[in-house]
Amino acid sequence: MTSFTCAKRPATGSRGVVCTNHPLASAAGAEVLVAGGNAVDAAIASLFALTVVEPMMVGILGGGVAHLRLADGRHIIVDGLSTAPAAAFDGMYRMAPGAGAEVREAADRANAVGALAVAVPGALRAWAQTLERHGTWPLADVLEPAIRLAARGFAVTPYLSDAIGDCRADLARDPDLAARFLPDGAPLRAGARLVQGAYAETLRAIAREGVEALHGGAVGTRLVEGLAAAGGIMTQEDLRRAAPVERAPVVARYRGFEIHAPPPPSSAGVHMTQMLNILEGFDLRALGFGTVETTHLLAEVLKIAFADRAVATADPAFVEVPVARLTAKDHAAARRAAIRMDAAQDWAPDPGLRESPNTTHVTVADAMGNVVASTQTINSLFGARIGIPGTGMIANNYMLNFEPRPGQALSVAPGKRVFTSMAPSVVTQDGRLRWALGQPGGLRIFGSTMQAILNLIDHGMELQRAVEAPRAWTQGFGLELEPAFPDEVAAALAARGHRIERVRTIGGGLNAIEFYADGSMTGAACWRGDGTVVALGGGLARAGVRFSPDAPAKA
Repeated sequence: MTSFTCAKRPATGSRGVVCTNHPLASAAGAEVLVAGGNAVDAAIASLFALTVVEPMMVGILGGGVAHLRLADGRHIIVDGLSTAPAAAFDGMYRMAPGAGAEVREAADRANAVGALAVAVPGALRAWAQTLERHGTWPLADVLEPAIRLAARGFAVTPYLSDAIGDCRADLARDPDLAARFLPDGAPLRAGARLVQGAYAETLRAIAREGVEALHGGAVGTRLVEGLAAAGGIMTQEDLRRAAPVERAPVVARYRGFEIHAPPPPSSAGVHMTQMLNILEGFDLRALGFGTVETTHLLAEVLKIAFADRAVATADPAFVEVPVARLTAKDHAAARRAAIRMDAAQDWAPDPGLRESPNTTHVTVADAMGNVVASTQTINSLFGARIGIPGTGMIANNYMLNFEPRPGQALSVAPGKRVFTSMAPSVVTQDGRLRWALGQPGGLRIFGSTMQAILNLIDHGMELQRAVEAPRAWTQGFGLELEPAFPDEVAAALAARGHRIERVRTIGGGLNAIEFYADGSMTGAACWRGDGTVVALGGGLARAGVRFSPDAPAKA
């Protein structure tokens, strides 16, 4: 059994909970809840604040997936993922020498850094549409905390400072980003104040003009011209045509619970369901958390899922995704029967079938029963590492999510939505809310999120332990283990044929909310990020009750 100690503590409230990966973003969401906004209002305010305080992770030029569980019980997935520009085409990148299934890198990193790495942004339109349809506040009001943070500045966290240092060479090549994050040629230090006046003006323009400021207006013109000057292919028409899609979740039924997760082009719903269906045939509680047997099973089902994902999961508007087959119980039974408990195996896609870790996540709930779990990103740290002059915006590098090799399910096509591993998930039991959760982490997201769900359901962990528990991960090229796994477990797994890789962390900072029958809720965030939870309790005075200073005192 693997043991571990939690680094953070949860928070419980009755009037709402906000969990984000930065304390100031959590404060922005809580400010909205306290002022009477609902969970959607608060989540969008938190996301805009994150574009200021986590600029390396998320921005209005990015994209993402949100999961809304509304007070009336409806689940809505808002797909705000980025799309390939109309001028993009299959085979637009030359492959780097030695690149292949394990390394999907184009020559000169053209799909990762620079203007050809930029996909058409989807985040801003998706946030605004979600707010308009399901929120209660106007766009200008939810932008207010972000504008304040950008204009007044905030203290740089060690996390942001380290990210700047990691990307220093690329940031130094871009005058706009270098001026902002490398003053005097050195990365901003933790504690330094970062003021982003140009970005505050961009947000003010959006508050005045709405999303058309970017998708057809002057802000969009600056974006297109800035990218064109660097060799980009995005056009104003690309921006005007960008639009979110509302989808229904994929629902896994596992040991009496319902796990609602995003459908394609996200991998999460299909492949989490696939893995849970396979694992349902094993008694994980009896096998124990972090044991050789349980970790071996996790590795095998992850490899199965990634083998099938490579050929079957992409934008459903371009590729026929066999959702029913992949999520069928009999499909899982056949895969389960082929697992060997004594040896690791290499898995090929089912013969019947034909991303970057730098994201952010918010989970928000209000007292009315509305819940938002939203995962958003500009893809890699600082996206394409291009700043748009005069705007404070940072371009995404979402084209990296496509397969640069031509002729694959995940290859580039004009207008095609990027595929993703984002897994904002909601777990119910007989229709009653139990947990909402999600995290950053690129390819490692849906496997890591599933492990947190297993921790809650199979291993009976309290919420804080479930989100902080050590993780394992593989897609078939080596089994990654976080430090808390004992050496003897790693050695036993190696003896079964797993190629063990010790890593500091798998995926990013997961945060989650647990819901109780009495209407209260608890939020938790893990040690892998700057996750901060704000829970609201108390409330207004009872109706008709007031203190009268003139009332006679009684002895």
